[in-house]
Amino acid sequence: MAELTVDNLVVTFGHGSSAFNAVDGVSLAVPHGTIVGLVGESGSGKSTVARTIAGLQKASSGTVLLDGEDLLASRGVDRRRRATQVQMIFQDPYSSLNPRMTIGDAIDEVLLTHTDAGSAARRASVMELLDLVRLKANAIDQYPSQMSGGMRQRVAIARALAVRPKLIVADEITSALDASVQGSVLNLIRDLQRELQLSMLFITHNLAAVRYIADTTAVMSNGRIVEHGPSAELVANPQHPYTQTLIEAIPRIENAGGDRLLQSLGA
Repeated sequence: MAELTVDNLVVTFGHGSSAFNAVDGVSLAVPHGTIVGLVGESGSGKSTVARTIAGLQKASSGTVLLDGEDLLASRGVDRRRRATQVQMIFQDPYSSLNPRMTIGDAIDEVLLTHTDAGSAARRASVMELLDLVRLKANAIDQYPSQMSGGMRQRVAIARALAVRPKLIVADEITSALDASVQGSVLNLIRDLQRELQLSMLFITHNLAAVRYIADTTAVMSNGRIVEHGPSAELVANPQHPYTQTLIEAIPRIENAGGDRLLQSLGA
């Protein structure tokens, strides 16, 4: 478990007169063993926050602390250690997997890179990870093209868990999936969080999803956080006009949190 603290984070794109702050003074925290949702429309800056935390985007200013350690100061060999601390699950599970590698090899690659385990121990770990994400043992010899989108996303989750990271950043992980399988993936994330006491930043534009899965939620618009609070309260009684607009765009929001609703909604 780990605590993430982001303080006054700024990410600027462009130079001179064309420069703009995609992330403009964002502060948030992910306490130990909790899921925090970060919600906003496309272009709100939420994925830029995710990529910066994961080390994929350079920050202009601010701090990102994981258990007191400044992640923005990672350099050189520290980046490999950072990858064992923070893992990111991406939106498209197909493009995040090598189509020429079997599922077993894709997970084993992570273990080979970040652990000293021998081949037999790594294979045993791969089998354990597949079981953890509710995939059958024969998935180890399959290729990504032989799997459904939901199964591929489970593989991506297994790869992220392989190094036992302190923090997982999940960026729109259900939006590329069919509505019929979105709920099952969210159920898996919720179950894993309880079993493993994961700390997770869950990025989405679906308020119904965060109502179901996140302990607290921050709403982001134009690079800034405009509202933050317990997920159920935020959905039931939004204070900011932007949050109210997001909620009005979701059909039957009064039932948010039910699997049936989540499976019927497009993320």
